[in-house]
Amino acid sequence: MSEMITADLVDLDLSADTKEAAARALAERMVAQGRVTDLDGFLADVAAREAQMPTGLDGGIGIPHCRSEHVTEPTLAFGRSAQGIDFGAPDGPADLIFLIAAPAGADDAHLTILSSLARQLMNAEFTSALRAVGEPAAAAALIRGEEAPAEGGSEDSAVAPAGKASSGATADGTAPVPGARVEDAAAPAPGAPGAPAERQFRIVAVTSCPTGIAHTYMAAESLENAGREAGIEVVVETQGSAGFTRLDPAVIEAADGVIFAHDVPVRDKDRFAGKPTVDVGVKAGINRPAELIAEVRDKAARGEVTAAAAPGTGTPVERAGDAGEGYGTKLRKWLMSGVSYMVPFVAAGGLLIALGFAIGGYKINKAPSVMDHFVWTQADSWAALMFQIGVVSFGFLVPVLAGYIAYGMADRPGLVPGFVGGSIALTINAGFLGGLVAGLLAGGVVLGIQKVKIPPTLRGIMPVVVIPLISAAVVGFLMFVVVGKPIASAQKGLTDWLNGLTGTNAVLLGALLGLMMCFDLGGPVNKVAYTFATAGIAVSNPSDSAMKIMAAVMAAGMVPPLAMALATTVRGKLFTQTERENGKAAWVLGASFISEGAIPFAAADPLRVIPSSMVGGAITGALSMAFGATLRAPHGGIFVVPLIGNPFLYLIALVVGVCVSTALVVVLKGMRKQNPEAAKDAAGAPISARGDSKQPVAA
Repeated sequence: MSEMITADLVDLDLSADTKEAAARALAERMVAQGRVTDLDGFLADVAAREAQMPTGLDGGIGIPHCRSEHVTEPTLAFGRSAQGIDFGAPDGPADLIFLIAAPAGADDAHLTILSSLARQLMNAEFTSALRAVGEPAAAAALIRGEEAPAEGGSEDSAVAPAGKASSGATADGTAPVPGARVEDAAAPAPGAPGAPAERQFRIVAVTSCPTGIAHTYMAAESLENAGREAGIEVVVETQGSAGFTRLDPAVIEAADGVIFAHDVPVRDKDRFAGKPTVDVGVKAGINRPAELIAEVRDKAARGEVTAAAAPGTGTPVERAGDAGEGYGTKLRKWLMSGVSYMVPFVAAGGLLIALGFAIGGYKINKAPSVMDHFVWTQADSWAALMFQIGVVSFGFLVPVLAGYIAYGMADRPGLVPGFVGGSIALTINAGFLGGLVAGLLAGGVVLGIQKVKIPPTLRGIMPVVVIPLISAAVVGFLMFVVVGKPIASAQKGLTDWLNGLTGTNAVLLGALLGLMMCFDLGGPVNKVAYTFATAGIAVSNPSDSAMKIMAAVMAAGMVPPLAMALATTVRGKLFTQTERENGKAAWVLGASFISEGAIPFAAADPLRVIPSSMVGGAITGALSMAFGATLRAPHGGIFVVPLIGNPFLYLIALVVGVCVSTALVVVLKGMRKQNPEAAKDAAGAPISARGDSKQPVAA
């Protein structure tokens, strides 16, 4: 195995002034060493990881990192900045920057070494030595764990290197073996020397982060160090990329408290139920471990414990989010949770209904039940079968929407009242709006019930009997008696308004929906427009206005990926090699009505790609409405053109929007100024400017 870091991968005078420029400068060293095969593709992966959560840490450290298919072997590059670079740390800029590159299929041995480095970054002596070192070779040796020359310090300040055991870690640098005690060797135990007067307070912890390479292990090291300083036993389960070993059940049973420091769901979280618990993001475990330990001790002193379904914590939405998110952000995620589970029902049911109409004609909705009349050799019987299956599938839309909104709020206990409330919304004709309200009510009711202190003897029946019974009854009462009728009236008013749209109003609505579909390419705004359209056709006999809206929404959603695909074809030199490859896939994605096909382009150049896409999408949506195109299928792209009313004009609207977006993005990218101070790469090839950073000129 080659060395993970060499002198050529060290820059002790890093001149970059932004985190993007710093990542590029260090990544270029990896490319020169053959460790990275595609610079822009790798940097896109780094940026995607950075977008999940800033990688700046207290103490002047930045650790941009990712897994990428463009990495040939696990590699580490180190840069030291004199002026500091903002990586989003609470205490200011970072002067020590570590770019960690892991292959998509890195083995456990490599990942263990990287996790060792992450732990060492919590060691003040290690970081001080890196700030004092004067030669790249010495810095690389220090990071590798070899004997480095004593530059700027004496041998007395030597530190335990990455890959070797440090306090609180095993010989391979990973977390302590589950079940092993992490003793406080420095502070004497309470009471007489050598004999503690009382049992040591014990904490078990779980750390995890999206990539599972750095933050996971840094949080573990930080918690263990803080535990030793406080005279508390802390045993950590690191759920990282190299896999994880579950804590011994006996260790969990003996623990007095639990700390979850995570940004991805904790696996097998129920193992820790019934104990005082602190649940935070992984960076809190790194930056304020002493506070977390004090908080869990306070909870233990007050007798606060978690039930199997922790009130307000550990829900699907909160497990995937960041600590301290505002109510508005959580509300959006709750709604999107319901929509994401609803969409497959929309696609399956809608396409089956559309195929039924296409094969059997528009009177197929009057066909008798296939249970009473089905002839194997008749096309109409098969058409009726598809239609009736699709109608049944569509019948799940509102209950699924409501059920999984409640699930996002309150986890599994929210499913029963959510589905019940959604079904009642259908019964009272409250429709899509009723489903939204029912889901929020169900989640709120369950969260309220979970806040009530329950005797330990009753906790076992709470999730399977008490919570479903009470929550379903309360939500049912509210939907039938209190809020149901006003919501049903609002739904009817909205439907009547849509049915009355003609002329200019319809065109403006088409343009607005087109803008929404292209704004965030599959994100919340896109999903609002799409759900609005599919709700209108989620009946056996949708109105003409509802079908026009569905047609406009699908056409506009196809514009961004098709426009990017066309732009990479006609002006390939404006795009990187990776973007040109993505352009080939975008043809298929756009034709299939998958707006997300344009995300790689928008992520790389949002100020040019997103506005261009929005203009084209608005034009397509407006033209589709003006042409009176209709669509009964909620998905399918060009593959459901035979099911579209006025298909020729519909395709013209799509082509016009794609061409407008293509022209705009080409013009905007063409106006980008070249860097007159273009540097040269190792082979003498010119480097052109892209944004604030540099990249090879596209061939």
